Amino acid sequence: MSMPIFARAHDLHAFLATWRMRGERIALVPTLGNLHAGHYSLVELAREHADVVVASVFVNPTQFGPNEDFARYPRTPDADAAGLAASGCDALFMPAVEEMYPYGAANTVRVSVPGFDMLEAAVRPGHFDGVATVVAKLFNLVRPDVAVFGRKDYQQLLVIRRLTRDLAYPIEIVDAPTLREANGLAMSSRNQYLDVEQRQSASVIHATLQSMREAVRAGQELAEIESEAEASLREAGFQPDYAVIRRADDLGVPAKGESGSLIGLIAARLGSTRLIDNFLLTE
Repeated sequence: MSMPIFARAHDLHAFLATWRMRGERIALVPTLGNLHAGHYSLVELAREHADVVVASVFVNPTQFGPNEDFARYPRTPDADAAGLAASGCDALFMPAVEEMYPYGAANTVRVSVPGFDMLEAAVRPGHFDGVATVVAKLFNLVRPDVAVFGRKDYQQLLVIRRLTRDLAYPIEIVDAPTLREANGLAMSSRNQYLDVEQRQSASVIHATLQSMREAVRAGQELAEIESEAEASLREAGFQPDYAVIRRADDLGVPAKGESGSLIGLIAARLGSTRLIDNFLLTE
């Protein structure tokens, strides 16, 4: 049986109703499309937590800022559908903008999650409002029991966890580990914009995060670690937006001597390509 593709929410509802009547557990894997192996691993993980896996491919205009070209985001629907089907996805929801935003993207009701106005939110104002808005819509349309998100977009993951709990969605949020290239570079749709030399240089981000972990374990001052990390990135040709150590549970700045789980987060440009990554520094 081929994987069905739905453009209208009404048709997706009819498809899922049968599974729901049988008591089957439904998982959602939301994506922007232009998929790669990291995305397909989310589908495989979703299969471990549910009986039916639905993926969405939707380039969401509300999470793109004024200096981010929504129109140029790569759209590869045929390749995405083929890859999802090969990964065991049961259905694909691929709506038009008009289906998701019937009153227009500029006039939609917005969902805003407070408490995360740092790091990515500071660099990309309004981005997480757009993410929270479209995820809330997808949750309402699909009504999944489980939703799977990657840890590479760590701040996004925390925003979605907060959204889910605060709006009382009866949905289990499962986070998936970051898949990496052989040199440690986190898999990302943005990697396609790197040339061969840049792709090798980009491994410095992961190496820097590993060095940050070793320095934390050695008891080095956190501010000093952050400064050295940023310097390493600049020396390798990056323009860092941030290279920081934060509390893993809420991305707050850790107090001196604070115990608990810490995470290193980096966002940096290599040429015109902006890359992000993160690494748990303490277990």
